[in-house]
Order: sequence, then C-alpha cells, then structure tokens
Amino acid sequence: MSLLSCLRIAASCILCLCAAAAQAGTAPSGGTAGAPVILVLGDSLSAAYGIALDKGWVALLQARLSAAGYPHRVVNASVSGETTAGGLARLPALLDRHKPQWVLVELGGNDGLRGLPLTQLRDNLRRIVALSQTAGARPVLFEMRIPSNYGPDYAEGFRASFATVARETATPLVPFFLAAIATDPTAFQEDGIHPTAGAQAAMLDAVWATLQPLLER
Repeated sequence: MSLLSCLRIAASCILCLCAAAAQAGTAPSGGTAGAPVILVLGDSLSAAYGIALDKGWVALLQARLSAAGYPHRVVNASVSGETTAGGLARLPALLDRHKPQWVLVELGGNDGLRGLPLTQLRDNLRRIVALSQTAGARPVLFEMRIPSNYGPDYAEGFRASFATVARETATPLVPFFLAAIATDPTAFQEDGIHPTAGAQAAMLDAVWATLQPLLER
C-alpha cells in the first residue's frame, strides 16, 4: 500500500459523521477528579473508529500517563467526521466543562477532503488555538495530510498550513502521526482506511514524542 493510498484514511471521517459521538463522547478515559486535564479534540482517528474505545490511542495515552506517574486525566472529545469548524463550535463548552490544561487538536483532515479554502482552515485553527489559550489551556496542533490527487498545490498547502499556524501562534506541532504506519497494509482495518487496534500504539508513540517533553516543563 502506498503512502498516498494510506493517506486516504482521512476520507473515512466523512462517512462516519457524528454518529460516533455517543461512543467518543466527552467522557474521561481515566485518571482522578481534580487532576490536570488533557482534552483531545479530534475526528475518527482519535475516536477509535471500528475498534473498542479502550484500544484507541487516546485510551492508551491515559494508560501511559498513569504508568509513568503523571497525574493527568485524559478527556476524549473526538467525534468521527469532525471538521475544524465543528471542533471550533464545540470547544467553548468543552473548555468551560473540563477546564483542560492541554488541548490536543487532531482536526483538519475532513476540511481538506471537502476542499475547504486553506485560508479558512488556517483561520479555524488559529481561533481554536486562541480560544484554548484564553481559557488558560495550552494547545497542541497535529499535522494532517491529504493525497496529492487533490492537486499537488492544494495538498502541499494543506500540509504546510498546520506548521504555519503552529509557528505563528508558538504552538507545539505533532508531525503527521500516521507516518510510521502509512505504508503497512496490516496496520489498517478491512476497509483499508482506519488503523487497527494493533496500530494504535505507534500512533501514540508519534504523539508522545512531542507531548511528553511538554509535560515536563
């Protein structure tokens, strides 16, 4: 399976839509009340589509934090099919309810697949970052990618948008967290789109490389 084929993973988000909201919800994955909160604002890649919720990378993040002695409580507010606009609309209530210390923003794939103008994508990301910061949370952006058959100029501009916003807002950026599994067909479910339960640890590793040093500051 080629890298470009595997990048089509984001296409599934359009099919999933908000039906998975009940599964992903906004319930904490673990931890204790009063602990600093890590809020994950994502789409189907973070909502554990097609696998048990406790096997997804977000649940594995909670387990790793606990095992490493971190007190943080992870709240998974990911919804399959989510866009940056949808995440932006939901964010104020999530910030008010959970008062997170960190907001992990894994959004944008659906925007690219729908051909959203890149200026709008970047503006939505900036507003998500600003809202998080105003609420006292520290945002972390995730780099997303789309296949080049959407047009090489658009695909490259899309990829670069995340680094641009991260640089402008001094926000940490997680490099494309499917890179390690993108060329391995066994890392995906039968649809060839969604990562398997066995691939979730590699996804977490990609996130952890950026997140863990931040937690030490």
